[in-house]
Amino acid sequence: MKNRKTILIGAIALALTSGQAMSENVLRWTSQGDALTLDPHAQNESPTIAMNGMMYESLVTRDTDMNLLPELAESWESMEGNVWRFKLRQGVKFHGGEDFTAEDVAFSFARASHEASDYKEQIKSVLEVKIIDDHTIDLVTDGVNPILPNQLTSLYMMDKGWAEANNVATPQNYAEKEETFAVRNNNGTGPFKLVSRAPDELTEMEANADWWGKGQFPGNIEKIVYRPIGNAATRVAALLSNEVDFVLDPPLQDLKRIEGADGLKVSTVPQVRTIFFGMDQGVAELRTSDIKGKNPFADIKVREAMNLAIDRKAIQRVVMEGLSFPAGMITSPGVLGNTPDQDAEIPLDIEKAKALMSEAGYADGFSVRLDCPNNRYNNDEKICQAAVSMLAKIGVKVSLEAIPKAQHFPKIQKRETDFYMLGWGVPTLDSHYVFSYLLDSEGSWNAAGYNNATVNEITKSIATEIDLDKRTAMINDAWTQVRSDMPYIPIHHQVIAWGMTDKVDAPIASDDALRPRYIVMK
Repeated sequence: MKNRKTILIGAIALALTSGQAMSENVLRWTSQGDALTLDPHAQNESPTIAMNGMMYESLVTRDTDMNLLPELAESWESMEGNVWRFKLRQGVKFHGGEDFTAEDVAFSFARASHEASDYKEQIKSVLEVKIIDDHTIDLVTDGVNPILPNQLTSLYMMDKGWAEANNVATPQNYAEKEETFAVRNNNGTGPFKLVSRAPDELTEMEANADWWGKGQFPGNIEKIVYRPIGNAATRVAALLSNEVDFVLDPPLQDLKRIEGADGLKVSTVPQVRTIFFGMDQGVAELRTSDIKGKNPFADIKVREAMNLAIDRKAIQRVVMEGLSFPAGMITSPGVLGNTPDQDAEIPLDIEKAKALMSEAGYADGFSVRLDCPNNRYNNDEKICQAAVSMLAKIGVKVSLEAIPKAQHFPKIQKRETDFYMLGWGVPTLDSHYVFSYLLDSEGSWNAAGYNNATVNEITKSIATEIDLDKRTAMINDAWTQVRSDMPYIPIHHQVIAWGMTDKVDAPIASDDALRPRYIVMK
């Protein structure tokens, strides 16, 4: 009996020791809003891209300093004319054991080009994927495309056979709330494999023992446990009580409290993202306004007045706790096209704004609804609340509807909103990305209905212009036109903050993407 008891105690101690060792490499983290879908081509939304990027991979990626790195492509080069050649990494397998080959690349590009895909603008220039051999492809573009590698950093590769076998050869139609096998399941080549997925509740992943990059990166995470927590105070409490190791979006007002707590720390960095309001100037009559038979937003004087009525410095100081930079354009510093002149802050001028409203025939103002997410950007609902009060000073009576991002984004994509908040990051670090989605008349996120012939033409031209000086001048001309037309109301460029325990070494990135391959648990 004594020997049996000794053996039992030893077994329990060993189990506890093993469990503790394993728990040291389990990253428990949270944020206010879950990924929208696991379908890698359905939603071009940063948290969704980041989560999918833990399991799926692209040909080209970025490190935590935003430098381009090879991922599923070992190398690439611009050939003569309009061809880019990519040499694919050999010996790569999908999580299901299937070999990664050029056929999967051709399939993934075709899938991402589908009408339901939210990535079609990024690869619009790709006319053909030529398979040279199992590990070599040529991307044939519509004219020379000098920035193609930059456009591929979040275009994830899927296994053709798996997709066809599970009836997901085309992307989920997210705007129509389509449910497919790819929404909750996946089969990537990435460093982590999906264990379980309950949207808005729990996502678990485990390290991929067969990952091609094993040992090439500093990360030592063995398991990831993600639980979204919508309530800001609860997220902080979870970190303070050691229920989670990492919070992607701690409330700005609690950062000093986190920094002052034993065993906790905060990292901050200016984000490549701009927060702004869109105004649908393209429809004949607004859906939520008391003005009938015409559209107030179609008048440049109204759009200018609303821009002049927003006190960006007050939002920076009061709402954002200083963690923002007032914006004059809808792309941030670090992106080609952002210049101090174009990004000069639009001044607060209530008297001029009132005069413009009167000149436009709206001296008594008008009413409209502002659609706003309440779980996507830093203090998104609070920013919208502040804007409601500011616009009231010039007679624009705004009713606010703040809802989760899963319901908010389809309103924009389906053009069912008059006035809305949106944030836009630029993974390519090039203005063409902003133009193609938000300012080109055919852009899939251009719910403002903006249509300017000069901007449309420049958007097309810069996609093939290889002379950097000429291309930069064209981009500047387009931004000058946009600043004159004021189709949007830029608010600010975000500063992001991450909160974590001191046992987590997670280098912060300006695109706000958590990259576990670089995370070290101490």
